[in-house]
Amino acid sequence: MTRIQDRYAELVQAGELHADPAQEAALPEFERIHHALEQPVKRGWFAKKPEPPKGLYLWGGVGRGKSMLMDLFVSMVNAPKRRVHFHAFMQEIQNALHEARKSNVEDAIEPVAKAVSDEVRLLAFDEMQITDIADAMIVGRLFEKLFDAGVVVVTTSNRIPDDLYKNGLNRQIFLPFIDLLKDQMEIHELTSPRDYRQDRLQGEKVYFTPANADARRAIASIWDDLTDGGEEALVLVVKGRKVEIPLYHNGVARASFHDLCGRMLGAADYLALAEVTRVLILENIPTLGRSNFNEAKRFVTLIDALYEAKVRLICSAAAEPEMLYLEGEGVFEFERTASRLREMQAEDWGGNP
Repeated sequence: MTRIQDRYAELVQAGELHADPAQEAALPEFERIHHALEQPVKRGWFAKKPEPPKGLYLWGGVGRGKSMLMDLFVSMVNAPKRRVHFHAFMQEIQNALHEARKSNVEDAIEPVAKAVSDEVRLLAFDEMQITDIADAMIVGRLFEKLFDAGVVVVTTSNRIPDDLYKNGLNRQIFLPFIDLLKDQMEIHELTSPRDYRQDRLQGEKVYFTPANADARRAIASIWDDLTDGGEEALVLVVKGRKVEIPLYHNGVARASFHDLCGRMLGAADYLALAEVTRVLILENIPTLGRSNFNEAKRFVTLIDALYEAKVRLICSAAAEPEMLYLEGEGVFEFERTASRLREMQAEDWGGNP
């Protein structure tokens, strides 16, 4: 059985990865779980079920390689497993609970948790974060049942466990879940000073105008580079409403202006997006004015949310920032947005939230 440390060294030797002491320090934690999951499960009436290993909560700054290490680990595990973005998983759970309640079960979480634990021994989550009160109210009991069933959980996060659902409504009900994570998982901080995601964008143009075929090709190339070809839709639940991001992978989101500003979205939606996104690719920003005043207002709110959260923005637009909004109510106010769009083009923009 190849050790994860050895596979990492092979990738460094091949030039596919850069040797990083912080990443290397996390490898024994992954290998500990890898080794335990590779042990055969004995069958028979008197076979004792193996004690599952502690899981892993890997947290740290943006672009430090958490998702890369997770992908490497999952690729080497042969046990029944599932790799999924945490928000997508919780959306599935909420839908399953809705269906379970239709059958008038006494505790809907019971069959939903059993369905998960019957399928997998390992759940690998990317970007654990709680932004929705509905999720906050159920994760404790859900994960308690998963852990009791022997499911091992490995997750990445940009936050230390104590900061999950920070300042959330009725947070005191959520606190036992944090204690559960600390009991069932090793908490490991990835302290690398290097932001590999920013390195990939170093020297790259990030604002393309006009929004023509050349811009589409350039943005498609950046997307492929940042996501390594992976993609999925992301559904956020904000105040009970679904907000769908068409393309998403490992903290990189891609959407059109219409997706985010042509629909009835507001500050809470954009804040939720900024919470789980470290790079946003926004395509086809039109000229703004009287004819699309509502869309322009939403765009201003979106840029404010991205700016405050230090989200890296890559976009295509009909004109340069100062020329996007030339007539109609709100021209003066848009000057700040144009200034922020300029500032967000700087190579050193972004970093840790």
